[in-house]
Amino acid sequence: MQIRPADPDDSDAIGQVIANAFGDEGATVAAVWTDVVSRGLDRASLAAVEEGAVVGHVGLSHAWLDARERLVDVLVLSPLCVQPGRQGHGIGTALLAAALDSARALGAPAVFLEGDPRYYGARGFARASDHGCEAASRRTPDAACQVALLDAHEPWMTGRLIYRDVWWEHDCAGLRDPVLAEVERALG
Repeated sequence: MQIRPADPDDSDAIGQVIANAFGDEGATVAAVWTDVVSRGLDRASLAAVEEGAVVGHVGLSHAWLDARERLVDVLVLSPLCVQPGRQGHGIGTALLAAALDSARALGAPAVFLEGDPRYYGARGFARASDHGCEAASRRTPDAACQVALLDAHEPWMTGRLIYRDVWWEHDCAGLRDPVLAEVERALG
C-alpha cells in the first residue's frame, strides 16, 4: 500500500470510497468533501492506493479555534475512510499518521475531529475538552470531540472549534437523534 497526495484524477474514486465506507450517510459525506474541495478549504487530501486502486482516503480542511487572544487557524480531519473490504488492515491507521504528518508540515497547531475515542485515542488524539477546547456543535458528545495537539500548539490556544459554513450547510456538524442518543449511551 502507498499513501500519496490525492490528485484531481482520484476524485471519482475517492467519492466512491467515501460513499462505500459511510453506508447510508456516504452520499452526504462525499458531497461535503466535494464542496470542501470546490471552495478551496481542503488543506490536505491523501489517498491510500493498492495495485493502482484508491482503497482509502483522509482529508484535512480549514477551521478556526475561537481563542481569547485571537482566531487560530486549525484543521479538521474528515473524512477518514477505507473501502469496507479493506478495513481492519491498518490502512486507516496509516492514513491518520500521514494526515498528522501533513498537518505538522503545514504548521497547524491542532487537528480536530468528531469520532470514536476508542479508535482515535489509540492513534494520537485526546478528548478536546481535556485541553480547554469545545466542540463546534452542542450535538457532538464531549468524548467524541477529539484533538491532536501538534508542535505549533501554544497553551493559550483554547476555546470553541468553529467549522466553516460547508459543514453547517450539509448539516454535518455533530449528530442528530436518534443516533445522538445512541452514541451518548454508548460513550456513557
